[in-house]
Amino acid sequence: MALTVTVDVPVEDRRVLESWTRSPSMRAGLAQRARIVLLAADGVAVKDIVARVGVSKPTVIGWKKRYAAEGLGGLDDRPKPGRPATVDEVAVVLATLEPPPERLGVTHWSSRLLADHLGGISHVWVGKIWKRWGLQPWRVETFKFSTDPELEAKVRDVVGLYLSPPDNAIVLSIDDKSQIQALDRTAPILPLRPGLPEKRSHDYRRNGTTTLFAALEIATGRVVDACMPRHRHQEFLRFLKQVAKAYPRKKLHIVVDNYGSHKHPKVRAWLAKNPRIQLHFTPTSGSWLNMVEIFFGIITRQAIRRGTFTSVRDLTDAIRAFIDGWNDRCQPFIWTKTADDLLDHCKPGQRTSFTRH
Repeated sequence: MALTVTVDVPVEDRRVLESWTRSPSMRAGLAQRARIVLLAADGVAVKDIVARVGVSKPTVIGWKKRYAAEGLGGLDDRPKPGRPATVDEVAVVLATLEPPPERLGVTHWSSRLLADHLGGISHVWVGKIWKRWGLQPWRVETFKFSTDPELEAKVRDVVGLYLSPPDNAIVLSIDDKSQIQALDRTAPILPLRPGLPEKRSHDYRRNGTTTLFAALEIATGRVVDACMPRHRHQEFLRFLKQVAKAYPRKKLHIVVDNYGSHKHPKVRAWLAKNPRIQLHFTPTSGSWLNMVEIFFGIITRQAIRRGTFTSVRDLTDAIRAFIDGWNDRCQPFIWTKTADDLLDHCKPGQRTSFTRH
C-alpha cells in the first residue's frame, strides 16, 4: 500500500469545494474538509495542512483517502453506528400543542414535564424536537384588534401618507411619551469590565417625571421635541404651535393617535384658524401605525432606561442631548407595508403578525 495519497481535484469539483469554503451557511465540518482537500490538491504537505487547518495528522490523511476513493460524496457524514432513534416526533409535537392536564396545575409544557408525561423519552430529546419543529411553549405574545368603525379608512389614510406623501407638504408623526421618571440609583454604578456587565442597584430614588412631546419628520427622521410637566390639551396645543414655527409657511400633515387632548375643542379651533396643518388619526388601538413610536423605543433603550438622573432637569437635559445627536445622524424609517397588507392582519379572524402590542 502506498504511504501517501495523491489528491487530484477535477475543475468542477474544485469549484464546488471552493464554494463550500466561502459559504456562510455551510456546515463547519464540510467547509473544513473541503479546505483540506483543496490544500492537498495544491501540493501542500500534510504537516503544513495540519498547522493551517488546525486538525490532527490522521484527520488530514483520512479525508484525503476518503476523497480519493469516493469523490465529493466521501466528504459527507456517514450514518452513526448504533440503534436508530425510535422517538415518535409527531407524537411529541401533538402533545406539545395540547394544554397540560389540569392535575399538573401549569399553563404550558416544560421539556421535563412533557418527557415525564409521555414516558420513554428524555427531556433532552423533547428539547431537540421542539427546536427542529420551531416550538417554544414558554413564549407568549399579545395582540389587540381595533374596534374602530373607520378602521379601513384610517389605515389607508395614514399608510398613504407614508408611502405616497403629498407634493409640497411635510408629513410628521406626533405623540407624547408621558410619565418618564427621573430615577437615581441608591449606590454608584459599577462600570462595564471585560467579562462583567455594568451593574447597578435594584432599588432607586424617584426625582419627578416629565413628558416628552416629539414630532418625527417622516422624510428625514429629524425630530422636533419639547419636555413638559404634563400632557393635557394645553401642552399638546403649545407643542403644535412650536411645530408650526419649526416649519413656517409649509403644509403639514400630522399623524396622531386618538388621545382626548388631540381632539379638544381648543385644539380644533386653533386648527381651523391654521388650515395648512391637518391632523390624521390612527385607528383606536392602532398606535403601532404612528411611526414616532419607533423613535420612542430607541430613545428609551439608548438614553433613558439605563440613565441615572438626580432631578427632572438632569433627565430633560439627557433627552435633549440625545435628540441633538439623533438629528445630526438621523435617517428616515422606511415604511414598506401597504394598507391591504395590514388590513389582512388587523381584523378578527385574520392572522395577527403585524398587530403585536
